[in-house]
Amino acid sequence: MNNLEERVTKIEERNYKVEIDKVWETSWSRRILLAAFTYLAISFYLQAIEIQRPWLNAIVPSIGFLLSTLTLPFFKNLWIKYFYKK
Repeated sequence: MNNLEERVTKIEERNYKVEIDKVWETSWSRRILLAAFTYLAISFYLQAIEIQRPWLNAIVPSIGFLLSTLTLPFFKNLWIKYFYKK
């Protein structure tokens, strides 16, 4: 019986970790961090290749990336509804 309890405990721990990962994947904190890191990376790159106003020009791709993360759940649901076959 001890083995069964250990297995159930391990499954519950794994489920908890999976649940946290799901919440993180859809959180605004993650999206904002990704947009900020994208903005910084693109800004530094544009500055390194000497583009005029790199900090301003980096806004467009960062916003595009953020918008793409906002539309992904919509397209995921469409994919599940029309293409995913069990």
